[in-house]
Amino acid sequence: MTEDTTHTGDPTALPAHRQAALLRARRLSCRELMQATLARIARLNPGCNALVHLRPQAELLAEADARDAELARGEDRGWLHGLPMAPKDLTEVAGLPTTRGCTLLARHVAPRDSVMAGRLRAAGAIFIGRSTTPELGLGSHTFSTLHGATRNAWDPAVSAGGSSGGAAVALALRLLPVADGSDFMGSLRNPAGWNHVFGLRPTQGRVPTGPGPEVWLDQLGTEGPMARTVEDLARLLQVQAGADPQLPLSLRDAFRWETPADAPAALRGLRIGWLGDLGGHLAMEDGVLDACRDALRHCEAAGARVEEAALGVDLQRLWDCWLVWRRALVGPRVDALLQLPGARDALKPEALWEWEGSRGLAWADVQRAAQVRSAFFQKLQSLLGPQGRWDVLALPSAQCWPFPVGERWPQAIAGRAMDTYHRWMEVTTYATLAGVPAACVPAGFHLQHGWPMGLQLLGAHGADAQVLRVAAGYEAVRADFIARRPGD
Repeated sequence: MTEDTTHTGDPTALPAHRQAALLRARRLSCRELMQATLARIARLNPGCNALVHLRPQAELLAEADARDAELARGEDRGWLHGLPMAPKDLTEVAGLPTTRGCTLLARHVAPRDSVMAGRLRAAGAIFIGRSTTPELGLGSHTFSTLHGATRNAWDPAVSAGGSSGGAAVALALRLLPVADGSDFMGSLRNPAGWNHVFGLRPTQGRVPTGPGPEVWLDQLGTEGPMARTVEDLARLLQVQAGADPQLPLSLRDAFRWETPADAPAALRGLRIGWLGDLGGHLAMEDGVLDACRDALRHCEAAGARVEEAALGVDLQRLWDCWLVWRRALVGPRVDALLQLPGARDALKPEALWEWEGSRGLAWADVQRAAQVRSAFFQKLQSLLGPQGRWDVLALPSAQCWPFPVGERWPQAIAGRAMDTYHRWMEVTTYATLAGVPAACVPAGFHLQHGWPMGLQLLGAHGADAQVLRVAAGYEAVRADFIARRPGD
């Protein structure tokens, strides 16, 4: 692919891969990019609260100068050389606060990089600070006692989503060229959908996460990429992906991305199974399904075949399985913090609820949930891929539109009460439980308020590249819509 290395105006308006090409062509300096980025952050971040723990400007400019000097000597660290990044405040970054949005960890500074942060640093990224997350990453609404609320890029009165809310807002407002995030229950997908950017939850194990205190069972959350373009999304995944000996369940097959010469070709003949609200099982706010159906009509116009689909499983049993797995994995993390003085009063009620639910779990409960999860994985694999009925499955990235930033979580959707603080995100649990790749692409906007909504595209296990090609085809056929930015 030949990069356009012309440059006029504000470099933050360019996609990350264009910025990278200009840096290598020496038509843009790392210092100039850093200056433009910091100026935009100074102007917009106070109103959205997407980035915290920002490093001093003098330090960052000195690091940018060092990256320029390396390029002048012919030393290129990789695709991210000189690009500003702000890793999510859940992943460990050496020398920077890693608070997880929790007052109990306000003074915690990581002694070393996580695997992913180390890969970003080695590829040349300059860490300018951290992107915000809700306390302990719990809940798909980015607010905490420690850092306050992060506001939606399109409307500061409503939620940014979460838990990668800061990353999504920073991308949408061009405070960062590209961003990392993590996804347990839609945390890369919901905020991407609510801020009109792309997010990808990779196949489980594609991006080694941690290492943490446990590396064998903790296999629901994963780190992954967020971006304003699919090209940037795929390029960032190439940096993040790959096996690591510290994480024995990380995937050993390499992820490779080639920029498609004819992106819309991925849609021609594509078989899309539309899950919608799963036959009424999922409560959906008015307009959500309409926005996603409209997105799919563009795929049909480009040659895809869209059919109504069903998972063919007991959905309530699957939700009960989800609750067991989530409590089993979240509970011990909360328990470790409860050993600290004053922890019970400091932790949010949702964290204590997860912990209390975990205390009554027996190993037999976890085993039964593991069997339900395994059966669901096999079922999804039979539906997807060359031997299945569909190439991808589609459903909304959230069950409601962004809600007021002062609310903790939606109490009801379409008149149906939400019985947990995360039931309104049940739509994201299917990709997580099966460990399959799921891209979130911009779907549409609320007709009255202009809030964004996203569409999930789920692929077969290991089919990350195919899912990204489909996303790139969709991006190509909706180029003008995708290119919209807050304030347009």
